[in-house]
Amino acid sequence: MKLFSVVFKSNGKNYYFNGDDELVKGDYVIVETEKGEQYAQISKVQSEEFDLEKYKNIIRKATKEDTDNYYNLLKENQKALEKCKELIKKLELNMHVISADFAFDKSQLLFCFVSDERVDFRLLAKKLAAIYHTRIELRQIGARDKAKEIGGVGICGQKICCRRFLNHIDAISMNMAKNQNLALNPSKINGLCGRLLCCLQYEDENYIEAAKELPAVGDTIKTNSGEGIVTSVDILNKRCKVLVGSNKEEVEFK
Repeated sequence: MKLFSVVFKSNGKNYYFNGDDELVKGDYVIVETEKGEQYAQISKVQSEEFDLEKYKNIIRKATKEDTDNYYNLLKENQKALEKCKELIKKLELNMHVISADFAFDKSQLLFCFVSDERVDFRLLAKKLAAIYHTRIELRQIGARDKAKEIGGVGICGQKICCRRFLNHIDAISMNMAKNQNLALNPSKINGLCGRLLCCLQYEDENYIEAAKELPAVGDTIKTNSGEGIVTSVDILNKRCKVLVGSNKEEVEFK
């Protein structure tokens, strides 16, 4: 037996399951979860030592019938999504449903939605259960989760990171933008989700390290023309502008 990482959606979060030795990266498998059986793909064969008893088993490698059922479920998910939107409109609920996902064995139907307020969706859940005769779960998600689900193109011109490759988003703070001397303009530092750009975290440590070798804005330093006050710092190019008397001078640090 080996431990495998599997994903349920493209670029989704990795989950861990035990499996037979002959399984390889890229194989599609059926796994047992708390929400019933699910169709997944092996994303990695774990090389580290793990206590295999802590993890559930992969039930089997997916058959052609399993794959056909999975693609049929994708069509049913879309129909369920449209039906849910229709009911939301009739019930005049202040919520926007983003996705619908049947468990592989249809033991559960999960709807993800966004809303600016708490929503009493009990009647909606009751109506959906009467239609689909399975356990209904409605989950309110945040702006970042919505962006990851829908996708889009960022200000860099590339597909947004959370949709393309990020399966875990660490905490992102305004200090990261400040560390990189970025203009604190929401249109420049916010992503499609309206939250701070995920990419602010990529180079934050490098900026912090580089800044240790440079003076801060407001510091007094000596130049060839005398002492002056630092008015701006270019961290990547290791230089700053200094006000000496009434003149501005550029100083480089090597």
